[in-house]
Amino acid sequence: MAVPLQAKTYTHIGSDPEIADGKPIIVGTRITVRCIAGYYQMGMSVDEILTTLPHLTPSQVHSALAYYFDHQEEVDMDLAESSDVEFWKAQIAPHPNQKAPNV
Repeated sequence: MAVPLQAKTYTHIGSDPEIADGKPIIVGTRITVRCIAGYYQMGMSVDEILTTLPHLTPSQVHSALAYYFDHQEEVDMDLAESSDVEFWKAQIAPHPNQKAPNV
């Protein structure tokens, strides 16, 4: 007899529309799963991530990585969008004292 699948819960992962546009974050922080995934993709170990973000616990980082692996396509897309340098350059308003470049 097959057992129905239950929705997975991630103890330390939540979202808040007021933080990071509602993207998944580590509860009680403003650290996104995207941030942890980015460090992981750069080759950082959990210990190195914890050294970089010493206010996190190992279980918070592991929970973020578990969420990442279970939602990899979604998080990777978010990571790619947030890393789009040309997009972010276009979001910058010129300083009021800055002259427009000569074209």
